[in-house]
Amino acid sequence: MGYYGGFFEYVPVAEKKRRAAQAAQKLQQDNPNVWPIVIAGRAISSTWWGKAWCSNLESYSDYSNRIARGRSYVRHGAVLDLQIDGGEVHALVQGSSSRPYKVVITVAPLSETARQELVKQCAGKISSLQELAGGKFPSALAKLFQMKDSGLFPSPQDIKFSCSCPDYAVMCKHVAAVLYGIGARFDDDSAMFFELRQVKMGDLITSSLGEQSREMLSRSSRRSARVLAEEDLGAAFGIELDAGDLESPVQRSGRKASAKAASDEAASPEATVASARSRTAGPNAKAASAKAAPAGASVVASDPAASPADPPPKRRRGRPPGSKNKPKTKPINP
Repeated sequence: MGYYGGFFEYVPVAEKKRRAAQAAQKLQQDNPNVWPIVIAGRAISSTWWGKAWCSNLESYSDYSNRIARGRSYVRHGAVLDLQIDGGEVHALVQGSSSRPYKVVITVAPLSETARQELVKQCAGKISSLQELAGGKFPSALAKLFQMKDSGLFPSPQDIKFSCSCPDYAVMCKHVAAVLYGIGARFDDDSAMFFELRQVKMGDLITSSLGEQSREMLSRSSRRSARVLAEEDLGAAFGIELDAGDLESPVQRSGRKASAKAASDEAASPEATVASARSRTAGPNAKAASAKAAPAGASVVASDPAASPADPPPKRRRGRPPGSKNKPKTKPINP
């Protein structure tokens, strides 16, 4: 590190990028698990959660004059590694020294009161985890998340940080670069925001789905006004309906089941044998049955077709039965 009259040596942008790339390559050889922050283009973040994080930092006057120092650092690839573990962020930032500086940022968890209020407000407004992670929710809910001191994003009082650099400033440019790098990291995985704030994404989704389920059950329990009662159906069309016309599907299915049971009983082998015996017994069996019957008792015919109550069958005109196929005989002349 060079000094000129008590000031740090000025390093051009191209030289900063070269040093950062060289340090990142060496660091990855020693530790393949490092995860650098790579910014593509001018915008530090492109997702809703990343943009909202950066906007939240810039909205506080405590950070407005200090955090701008870290923009150029994070854009030039100076954040060689950034890991989020629970409510802590560990990062390595390449500065003027040959060795990167260690930065540690601690974010306080969301208060229980704020969490319960957010869960209550999210009820019925988020339909899936994908919508929450992608920032696809109503604008009213987005404003609720970004509210100062009561939303999801931390205030300056919730953020503590430290850096191994010799800069005496309260917030050095290395810390500022890491704060911006956190917003860029949310582009890779927005679930890390909830990990950093120690909030379960499922709590917001469960409350929303639970509210939707209760609403659906409430709708199903209410009787629709479009369904006419039985006594109102005839009045609506000016007709009188029999009880059979108004039978319910359950009654109709029961009636069909009874008819099917009777049909199965008639088609049983025992019933078939009894019917055949009654047809082959002939007139003698009927006469014997009539003699065996007690006096005054009526004899029930076994053949329904021959019952006295039925009218006699009409005789068809024309040839007698069987005459069509009877061979014709010629008279024999003596």
